[in-house]
Amino acid sequence: MNIGIVGLGLIGGSLGLDLQALGHGVVGVSRRQDTCDRAVALGIVQTASVSLESLAQAEVVFLCTPLDHLVPVAQALIPHLSPQAVLTDVGSAKAEIVAALEPLWPNFIGGHPMAGKAERGLEVAQRGLFTGNPYVLTPTAATTNGALFQMTTLVKALQADLYTCPAAAHDRAVAWISHVPVLVSASLIGSCLQEPDPQVQTLAHHLASSGFRDTSRVGGGSPDLGVLMARYNRQAVLASLDRYQDTLGQVKTWVEQEDWAALAAFLQQTQSSRPQFL
Repeated sequence: MNIGIVGLGLIGGSLGLDLQALGHGVVGVSRRQDTCDRAVALGIVQTASVSLESLAQAEVVFLCTPLDHLVPVAQALIPHLSPQAVLTDVGSAKAEIVAALEPLWPNFIGGHPMAGKAERGLEVAQRGLFTGNPYVLTPTAATTNGALFQMTTLVKALQADLYTCPAAAHDRAVAWISHVPVLVSASLIGSCLQEPDPQVQTLAHHLASSGFRDTSRVGGGSPDLGVLMARYNRQAVLASLDRYQDTLGQVKTWVEQEDWAALAAFLQQTQSSRPQFL
């Protein structure tokens, strides 16, 4: 099968490696010629170009650009696609993207491979990135059987764990387990920075260890990515932040009132429930 990948970063590059290993021909597209040249040199794609016209023969095209580029790139790409081509994306927010792209192309289906690394970019692409990790497809009533079958087959071939659900359900779930944690983690760092006593803040810098490292890790990630998550999953993120704020307020009340029994019961519940998410 001829497969196109627009956007040659970690996800696009890793898809290129895995899809070639499965015997597919892979053509890459990037905005910069030097990225195209590096992708070919690294064996991530067989050929690469800055022109979307190079995907005219592609049977499936993965859009692996940042969220804010997906729609304009798709609009520019569609005139060059063959009528039977399947178009999919890898964005971490789905409802707004699906609503925008589905009317533009009948063989579109939203997707989200939930795999990644702390590092970003083409050079950290790797074989097997998706193996054993969730890959969500968000078909709608308008999704063609052909597009769903094609993507289901490819996701299973990648040895990812396939999930299908409505785009809105996906967005609510990832708000809880991905998008809100970034904002909460960043808020913890920001709150620490507001400590008014310089001596205490300096001491905190020196004493911070595994607990702070684990809790603050995602808050120290890419600012651009964090903004895009909040922007394109705004409603679900706001709903989750409201619920989180209510829970945090309850915890504060227990501490203020010295209700240690209630706090202990809450912490016991969260301790026993955490493995369900891991």
